[in-house]
Amino acid sequence: MGIGKTQSDRFGGIARLYGEAGLRALGQAHVCVVGVGGVGSWTVEALARSGVGGLTLVDLDEVCVTNVNRQLPALDGGFGKFKVEELAKRVAAINPDCRVRARAEFFNDKTSGAILADGFDYVVDAIDNVSNKARLIADCRERGIPVITSGAAGGRRDGTRAAVADLAKSTNDPLLSKVRAQLRRDHGFPREGKRMGVPCVFSPEPPVYPKTDGTVCASRREAGESSSSLKLNCERGFGATTFVTGAFGFAAAGEVVRRLAGECSA
Repeated sequence: MGIGKTQSDRFGGIARLYGEAGLRALGQAHVCVVGVGGVGSWTVEALARSGVGGLTLVDLDEVCVTNVNRQLPALDGGFGKFKVEELAKRVAAINPDCRVRARAEFFNDKTSGAILADGFDYVVDAIDNVSNKARLIADCRERGIPVITSGAAGGRRDGTRAAVADLAKSTNDPLLSKVRAQLRRDHGFPREGKRMGVPCVFSPEPPVYPKTDGTVCASRREAGESSSSLKLNCERGFGATTFVTGAFGFAAAGEVVRRLAGECSA
């Protein structure tokens, strides 16, 4: 059975990469992106432009002017609006046939059951909270839902170093290191040295630390005590740029598409 004209017109280029069967599989797939900020927003964009037929977007955050450097929905006219709703409108403009659901809520242990009850074909974890990341990964494993998790894009300058590997193999990423430890301690994941069965996006690039005098440095110690609590947020913490957050988001989307559509058999 061939693909329809609408799909062919919009996504013929995808069919020429993954075959018509691959495009049909993408059109029938339902993917959930949890966290639609610096990484997740670009993942949503790439999945929509790859012909994924169903998207659920989960995030309670609103668009902030300080998101402009790294997040897709940060545009004049969108500030103060829910990120998931702004992205849902964009997805509809990319592919009106995509079944998109915007859930303006945070993922945590209380909301996990309701969010994952929809039974997704794939979940993308782009959360920046350690406990919630570990909960999402563990709950996906329990439900048999494939999941990919993103490490920290903040503080990195070189988008070409974004890579996908098993979660046990990520390096130079304190966020993923803490997630690994919590999964092993609280959720029964394999101990150190064994594969965890969860792909992750990370960069081995050492982060750049901001200093209080307006300069930057390559050392947490040189940055001073304030660096101990650095994280990516709207007002302070690690710097970030679209060509790195986007690289992470696109790498995650690429892995999802590869798994859903199947490898090219050329």
